[in-house]
Amino acid sequence: MTFHFEDFVLAPARRELRRAETLVALEPQVFDLLLYLVRNRERVVTRDNLLDAIWNGRVVSESTLTSRINAARRAVNDNGEDQRLIRTVARKGVRFVGEVTERSAAASSSAPGKPPDPTPTELPLPDRPAIAVLPFTNMSGEAEQDYFSDGISEDIITALSKLRWFFVIARNSSFIYKGRTVHLRQIAEELGVRYVVEGSVRKEGDRVRITAQLNDVATGSHLWAERYDRELADVFAVQDEITERIVAAIEPQLYAAENFRAERKPPDSLDAWDLLMRALSHYWRVTRQDHVAARALLEKAIALDPNYGKALGLLGTSYMFTAHMGWMEMAAALPVAERAARAAIRADDQDAWAHNALGHVDLFARRFEDSLAESALRLNPNFALAQGYYGLTLSYCGRWRDADDAARRAIRLSPRDPYAPVYFGIAAFARFLGRDYAEAIRLAQEALRQRSDFVGGHRVLTAAAAMAGQTETARAALKELQRAQPNVSLAWIAEFMPIKLAADREHYLEGFRRAGLT
Repeated sequence: MTFHFEDFVLAPARRELRRAETLVALEPQVFDLLLYLVRNRERVVTRDNLLDAIWNGRVVSESTLTSRINAARRAVNDNGEDQRLIRTVARKGVRFVGEVTERSAAASSSAPGKPPDPTPTELPLPDRPAIAVLPFTNMSGEAEQDYFSDGISEDIITALSKLRWFFVIARNSSFIYKGRTVHLRQIAEELGVRYVVEGSVRKEGDRVRITAQLNDVATGSHLWAERYDRELADVFAVQDEITERIVAAIEPQLYAAENFRAERKPPDSLDAWDLLMRALSHYWRVTRQDHVAARALLEKAIALDPNYGKALGLLGTSYMFTAHMGWMEMAAALPVAERAARAAIRADDQDAWAHNALGHVDLFARRFEDSLAESALRLNPNFALAQGYYGLTLSYCGRWRDADDAARRAIRLSPRDPYAPVYFGIAAFARFLGRDYAEAIRLAQEALRQRSDFVGGHRVLTAAAAMAGQTETARAALKELQRAQPNVSLAWIAEFMPIKLAADREHYLEGFRRAGLT
């Protein structure tokens, strides 16, 4: 069934809104909200109705709800003053008041050659990546152990739900397959997902073996698989640890898979999500040229959707990273990054990426306490990038032991992360501040082994090797640093690296002086 109003066609099965023959770009939540309003046009929809239907009962801020309603209005060429189609009823809620005609999919196919909508038993894929976590299979042969395998699955669902860039099927839907032998493709069709996580738990004595696998059902490929063997001294601690590891590992694999899909699309068919995924693939590469490419793609995504919080958050983070690497002037980057980060939070104040961007801005604006207090990790404790940047802030604040712990936690969370060289660089700087030059050198060299042109790795290696008396290593590292960051100087480091404590700043500068930097 499709819904027709004015010159618009809303097609639920294809998740499309068209105006005449033109496809209107919509965020997934905005599409869901518009569809819910149209389907319930005979009544006033309350705030609680929308929270239950669109956010699965999770409480969101009034500004987030308002921004989604405003986005739905803009999509149908309405606004808060005219309220021609979407009307606010004071102290009650909102209602879709346009005249709607319902037609069957076969009768309303608006584009030549477009296939009919899927049958009712096959749910359409949402615009963002959709993932289901099946109940992990209890291989122990003991029914009383179901609580543990079920707990693993439920915790993974809860943790994945904090990754707001993904659509995660609720526990009660995915658990209907418990104890049933059903082909993954059928499950994917029935739940309307592209990705499925499955696994098993085998408990023997005081040990447990847990396996997990991420599947791309559309291609039939296995994107990631891992096995964990643990002692069950504390069953719930093991459950928490495994959940954390699985979720942190899944996130970058989903980004990589989505970027692969975006790269296969013709350039003129890319929507905001595709542009974001392409930008993210450049962002992870940690080079000057790739960050330029990433920001260009993000600007295109924001042009398609000015309230695209995900793109705004990543844009702010990219500007700050670029300035931190010395690839552009901090004075030029900081205000642009701050505008993007604050716009991202206005668009979605529950998005960890948006808060991570603002935390990065606060750090380089030397608002140290604000940076440490930013809520990215409270919103998503398994967010490796935010964990790494938290370590960076701690190190610049002089808390090198805590910084080292945070950076190593980021590495543990996502050991195959393309951003891992940055985490190693942060840990190296922390050990440098702690006068552990040997470990700082080792960590910096590991960062450079993974990413040979990483500026941060060259910086720490230069200073640490010089302070350790390894003159040749320091000079070679300085030469590579000057190639990667031609504008580096003692004055630049003193001015633009936000090292809070004068003693730490002087310690770092002394390493560069001994290496020969002027």
